[in-house]
Amino acid sequence: MQLPFPIAAEPEPQTLETGRLLFAGETLFVKGVVAMDGLPPADRMEVCFAGRSNVGKSTLINALTGTKALARASNTPGRTQEINYFTAGDSHYLVDLPGYGYANAPLPVVEKWQRLLKQYLGGRQTLRRAFVLIDARHGVKKVDEEILSLLDSAAVTFQAVLTKADKVKEKEREKVLDQVRGALAKHPAAYPEIIVTSSEKGWGIPTLRAIIATLE
Repeated sequence: MQLPFPIAAEPEPQTLETGRLLFAGETLFVKGVVAMDGLPPADRMEVCFAGRSNVGKSTLINALTGTKALARASNTPGRTQEINYFTAGDSHYLVDLPGYGYANAPLPVVEKWQRLLKQYLGGRQTLRRAFVLIDARHGVKKVDEEILSLLDSAAVTFQAVLTKADKVKEKEREKVLDQVRGALAKHPAAYPEIIVTSSEKGWGIPTLRAIIATLE
């Protein structure tokens, strides 16, 4: 029987190559945005990456783009305080959203990020998919439910990406996957496949590249 929310299968070689080519060129930082009027022109497809603080979002973006310091990875939760835009080829924007949940910042600053996040998700016409990162060691937490519900209400299709999968033994990983599947089943905007990744080991990175490259 087919599981609900199966792990995404490895794409066909041609599709993998399309993904490789998209990220083979130079990836550039465009700007950090702190208000909606600072967004770059909506002249290309974009995908965004969301996740609670310290889930490995910056590290995943660096792995996707094959760079070591494109997105600033930090052990300090909440370091990403802006919506950060990067180019992928001439056709895509990669958008690194502020980490949500616990952040090492004053409450008014956190609330400002949250307002900006809601405005962005609800008002960006060129946004094709949100990738919501879930730590493979912990599964979906209450704070994740808030962003998943926000994506539902904004009618933005989102796909769950398990990060740090190499840090968990296979048996434990299956338990976490079951928990994630149960959580996703409550959300109509959830795309029905999960991507399992390890930025350190390279797991799932070619698959994620191919998915981004072939979105329409």
